[in-house]
Amino acid sequence: MTRIVDLYFKLLKLLIVLCMVMMIVLVFGNVVLRYAFNSGISVSEELSRWLFVWMIFLGALVALKDRAHLGLDSLIKRLPPLGKRICLVIGHVLMLFICWLIFKGSWQQAVINLNVVAPASGMSMAVFYAAGLVFGASAAAIILYELYLALFGKLGDDEPVLIEDSSAEVIQQQNNSGSIRP
Repeated sequence: MTRIVDLYFKLLKLLIVLCMVMMIVLVFGNVVLRYAFNSGISVSEELSRWLFVWMIFLGALVALKDRAHLGLDSLIKRLPPLGKRICLVIGHVLMLFICWLIFKGSWQQAVINLNVVAPASGMSMAVFYAAGLVFGASAAAIILYELYLALFGKLGDDEPVLIEDSSAEVIQQQNNSGSIRP
């Protein structure tokens, strides 16, 4: 199962890179065509916007799995282990609710816009809203797994914080160890 999850997130990272490359090619190509040849790619702005939305949603998924989102843990770190777990469970239940709202809203918009075509590309607008569907379902799976770990005591005492050290703390630790010189 871990192999499938790892492959899924490698695919997501590849899709993020492809979105970025396609955005660069579309936007840069459009600029060159406009200034050098007085023409352009008519779907460039629309597709770039769609690719940007997909890239952001997929990047948020990768960051959620890697616990790379920003977080404020100054209060949580001072709580006892039981308090940390309670806060983690409450936070995850709230995040599951938000995932449900994103999924439900994206589903409704995809259904409403299934037969609506985008002005420049002619593609169904449901493709645009499908990014929320992918995000809502995948994020809910990640959060449910972490909630399972928290509820059944499979996290260590430090893990209920579920965010990485902030860069300021890491820099301070490196300065104290002498590995970075000002």
